[in-house]
Amino acid sequence: MVTTEVLQKIRLVDGQFTPSEASDVVSSLINEKINFHKIQRLGMFIHDEDEDAAELNGRVQELIDERKKAKAIIAEARAKGYNVKINGILEITFEK
Repeated sequence: MVTTEVLQKIRLVDGQFTPSEASDVVSSLINEKINFHKIQRLGMFIHDEDEDAAELNGRVQELIDERKKAKAIIAEARAKGYNVKINGILEITFEK
């Protein structure tokens, strides 16, 4: 896989949040990505019932696991009285 230089960086999230706000931001971002993969999986199924969706199923489960880990970290911040800093940058490149 060949990649070129980063063509664009989009700062999706950059800031300090209360634990409640951080939970909302992280959950919303991850839930959107989960829904994206579920829609892809449904489209595959509608097109061909026999198509293997194992990769998409694995990615959905991976995101669910990451969401659980993030919630645990945010719960720890809440318990200790901390705010949460979130920095999320989307990088766009071309690939062959």
